[in-house]
Formats: sequence, C-alpha cells, structure tokens
Amino acid sequence: MNSITSTDFTFENQKAVYKGKVRDVYTIGDDLLVMVATDRLSAFDVILPKGIPYKGQILNQIASENLELTRDIVPNWLLATPDPNVSVGLCCEPLKVEMVIRGYLAGHAAREYKAGKRSLCGVALPEGLVENAPLPSPIITPSTKADNGTHDEDISREDILKRGIVSAEDYELMERYTYALFKRGSELAHKRGLILVDTKYEFGKTKDGVVVLIDEVHTPDSSRYFYAEGYEERLRKGEPQRQLSKEFVRQWLIENGFQGRAGEQVPEMTNAHVKAISERYIELYEHLLGKKFVPSDTTDIQERIYKNVSEYLRSLL
Repeated sequence: MNSITSTDFTFENQKAVYKGKVRDVYTIGDDLLVMVATDRLSAFDVILPKGIPYKGQILNQIASENLELTRDIVPNWLLATPDPNVSVGLCCEPLKVEMVIRGYLAGHAAREYKAGKRSLCGVALPEGLVENAPLPSPIITPSTKADNGTHDEDISREDILKRGIVSAEDYELMERYTYALFKRGSELAHKRGLILVDTKYEFGKTKDGVVVLIDEVHTPDSSRYFYAEGYEERLRKGEPQRQLSKEFVRQWLIENGFQGRAGEQVPEMTNAHVKAISERYIELYEHLLGKKFVPSDTTDIQERIYKNVSEYLRSLL
C-alpha cells in the first residue's frame, strides 16, 4: 500500500509552504490555503518513521464533514475538498493556542494525575479521581502552538493572557466556542455509540478579523473516543477502555520505551504493524461517520493531488 509522507508542490500563484507534524499547507495568493493531509504519523511531538496508508484521506474527510456539522456554532475556514487528502480554505492568521478540552480523566491528564499533580494548566483537580472516569465538568487545558509544529507546552489561561499570546477578548470567544463545540461533538459521538473523552480545537483570524475554527475537528488524531458499550463495566473493574483514538499508538510506544524524551529510540515499525495501524484508522472512520470507507486511488498520490488541486484553483479564475 502506498502512502504519502512528504510533498513538494508548486501550484499557480503559490506564495509559501508550511510543513507541520502531519499537514503541509500551501499559501495561494493572498486569500487561500491548500492543506494537504499526509500519511505522516506523530506521537509525543515526534514524527514516526513510516507513513500510514489512507491516514491522510481519513483525517481529511472526517475533519471536513465535522466542519460542516459545526458550522452553525462557529464559522470555519473550509471552502472545498478537491481531493481526498486536501482541503482548501481561507487564509487565516493562527491564534497560537490549542484549546484542549477534557471531559474525562484520560491520556495525558491521567498520567499527570497519577504522577501526583492536582493542577493541570491552572485548573485544580479534586482528590479521588479514577482514570477514565468523568470529570466533575469539562475543563479546558490549553497548550501553546509552536511555530515549527512541535513542542507544544501546557499553559494556563492566566499565563496566556499575561504573556499576551492572545487578547482577553479573543480568548473568551475561543473558550465559548470550545465548550459549545465539545457539547456538539459529544452529541454526535453519542449517536455513534461513542463517548468523546477529550479533543482540541484550533482557531485563527480571517483578514477581516473574524475568529474562525481552523485545522481538523473531532478526528481520531485530535480527539479521544471510548466505546459507550461496556464503558461502565470496564470502569467499575478498573480495566482499560476500548478506544477510538490514536492512544493505541502512544501506548505501543510507551510499552516499547519511547515517550519522545532525549535518548529514547522509536521502536521498529514493521510492515505488519503499519498495516494494523492503517486498519485501525479505517475502523475509526467507519465508526465515526457511520459509513463505509472508500479508499482513494494510491497509484500515484502526488500526481493525483496536484491534478485535482490545480483544476480546482483554475476553476476559481
């Protein structure tokens, strides 16, 4: 199975290229962004050595569908999806804060809590919490967004405002949007027999100064889901929850001695393991969207993307 782990396109009227952890973003003229979802896989702020077939298509299609399903709550950047791996939208100035919201004690929050911390990003956590159990109410635990797409850092609301990373007015709006989006995401998950455990949202400003939702929304890379069936029993027995997220990748890395720390080596990714991860992403797609995944033609992904994007951009002239 072919995958796409890097791009080097030159589109008409292209002005700049930004390469993040898993997406390559091309600036077209003064107004448009072409966001290519690659098959790169990142965990613990490290890009893993092999691409995962269809991962980019899956994330792009989940994100675009969820952007449409939340457009009534918050305006967003998306204009079109001319290719399975590509979204085209408004050029925005990113607000350099990731709005992470958690409804349950899981993942990073659970690891911090287990280590004895009772405050996360300035939010106090009560004693007696159980891993994977609901929090008393959803909490926002922001992180900073680094320019090079790596080394996100937990940060409190107070520090964000003190350092002037975003204005108080913009932060309050992002906060309101984040709670509303999490509520909608939880409702959509419930319809699919899932629990939205935690997720993150990113925002930017249009040239008119409007705060809009950007990047991916409610995907398995940006969100953690539990299966609702069996959740209570597993919680009662202290057993791990069945998850729809890339937490299974993080757990595999942890079990093999890697958490992105200095001196640690990424474990070998065999072809069988890559295939298994790809199959898990397809499962995520079908469960989240409630429809069968239709794989794109991967004979020459680069050529396909270039052709589809170029035709779309010409159609705008």
